[in-house]
Amino acid sequence: MTINYRTHGTCSQQINIEVEGGIIKSVEFIGGCNGNTKGISQLVVGMKVEDVIERLEGTTCGFKPTSCPDQLAQALKEAL
Repeated sequence: MTINYRTHGTCSQQINIEVEGGIIKSVEFIGGCNGNTKGISQLVVGMKVEDVIERLEGTTCGFKPTSCPDQLAQALKEAL
């Protein structure tokens, strides 16, 4: 399954996610802090969708009520 999620309240504009059998195969952030989003993407590959949601949901960025990791969790929750 491929998920193309438009982010809300972050510097990144979109997250493209590939999930197969409940496992994350790839994540690509469009925009955002390049090094951080690449790092997040590499860390979650191979993880169960539910585990990523549990770990990343609620993460904030500075004064913002959300973040790129939180938006990844939101995208995955919507897909479930």
